[in-house]
Amino acid sequence: MTNFKALFLDIDGTILKADHTIEDSTKKAVEQVQKKNIEVFLATGRPLHEVYEIAEELQVDSFIGYNGAYAVYKGKAIVNEPLNPQTIQHYLDVAKQNNHEMVLYTKNKNAFTSFDNPHVEKFISYFDLRENVLFSDNILDKILGITVMNVKEHEPTLYQMEGEDIYFSQVNVKGLEDNYDVIRENVNKGKAIKDILEMLTIDPKEAIAFGDGMNDKQMLQFVGNSFAMGNANPELFQYAKHRTTAVDDGGIFNGLKSLGIVE
Repeated sequence: MTNFKALFLDIDGTILKADHTIEDSTKKAVEQVQKKNIEVFLATGRPLHEVYEIAEELQVDSFIGYNGAYAVYKGKAIVNEPLNPQTIQHYLDVAKQNNHEMVLYTKNKNAFTSFDNPHVEKFISYFDLRENVLFSDNILDKILGITVMNVKEHEPTLYQMEGEDIYFSQVNVKGLEDNYDVIRENVNKGKAIKDILEMLTIDPKEAIAFGDGMNDKQMLQFVGNSFAMGNANPELFQYAKHRTTAVDDGGIFNGLKSLGIVE
């Protein structure tokens, strides 16, 4: 059996159920993994200042946030890749022209283009975002991630820029399908995992990952054993090595059990 050394877990739809709680089997699985000295990371599109309560509940202290733009191992920053300010300005302009709203994430704030909008209110409510401010130009060079709201299925192409290898990842939450995370092909969860594993001298074959959205694609491709949750975006299944049960049906526990790690 492989001597596994690292586990990477997405949050929404992977750890967190729709009611924002964590299944007991997931807590049990993480605890058993930690007792085997396997490094556990939360790997999320969320800003890190919005995940610490979840981390405390699971006793996890290492993170990949902002879809791979910032990563921390036991308090030490490993990855720090802000977006190009010119790209951000282009996105702001396109959003304004098309009645889209945006949230732009810094290390400690969620900067919204507006608060007076039902799409923004719904987004803040679902993710229980607390460190919210109105966007201003003085943070253009500090943006680590973006989510665009109120986007129709054909509209992501409006944001395309020549020379920018960026794609839109639909938020895999029922009722929030018109929200899209902005993902860079060269800055993502998979690339962050590569940097972390190189620092820890861990082979990708010794790493495991679980995810449910298209922002998890590179992460699931990179590690040796990857699991798409049963509730995952159907397009994600082709990128995972394995398929497990849904987030509310022991998905993480059952996946790890299939590898002989938990019982």
